Amino acid sequence: MWDGQLVLSETGWRVIAPHLRGMGGEHRDPPATSIDDYAADVIDLLDGLHVEDAVIGGLSMGGYVTFALFRLAPRYFRGMVLADTRPQADTPADRESRQRMLSLVRDRGMPEVADEVLPNLLAHETIRARPDCVSLVRDLIEVNSVSAVDCALRAIMTRQDSTPVLTSIHCPTLIVVGEHDAITPPSVGRDMLRAVGGSELAVVPKAGHLSNLEQPEAFNAALSRFLAHRV
Repeated sequence: MWDGQLVLSETGWRVIAPHLRGMGGEHRDPPATSIDDYAADVIDLLDGLHVEDAVIGGLSMGGYVTFALFRLAPRYFRGMVLADTRPQADTPADRESRQRMLSLVRDRGMPEVADEVLPNLLAHETIRARPDCVSLVRDLIEVNSVSAVDCALRAIMTRQDSTPVLTSIHCPTLIVVGEHDAITPPSVGRDMLRAVGGSELAVVPKAGHLSNLEQPEAFNAALSRFLAHRV
């Protein structure tokens, strides 16, 4: 998912893309039961690599993990990147939607899940003009096991509301959102911008919910400016 951002290492940054527990077909670890489990895994990874501070961020569910990590261990944060995500916990309607997705995952499998979610994940322009991106996202979805996605959905459904955390974020913070993100639209990013003191917002043109995959050059340009001038 983050292959397009590894190029940032050419400017001197060490780029670490954690493989979240169970994702990508991995089955060696016990299943995660909460977003905090994924955050704890990232803390263990940072400790194992002897990284004492970092610019930490994530997209969508990765943003939820970032919020949890900040709540659990803020000392690791030199900076923060919140991409196509939101701080609020799921509403009752959100949870009902995820229950339907859980049923689809169990009953129909990952190819059906990909068919269901792709139109909401990607901008119409991406679907029309970027078959390579559509194929990549489909592969990223279908490689996951039913059990891994089941765990992730349940963790998302029960995550804490991170809205109270926003005003306590004092490290440099970049908020990124796709111009056509239908899941966490730019208005959500603007709300976070107002809540996180000194933060900045980058809207990625022609991108939907997966802005780093759909428009990697624009995403990387915004991230590079942030790293060069704020961190």
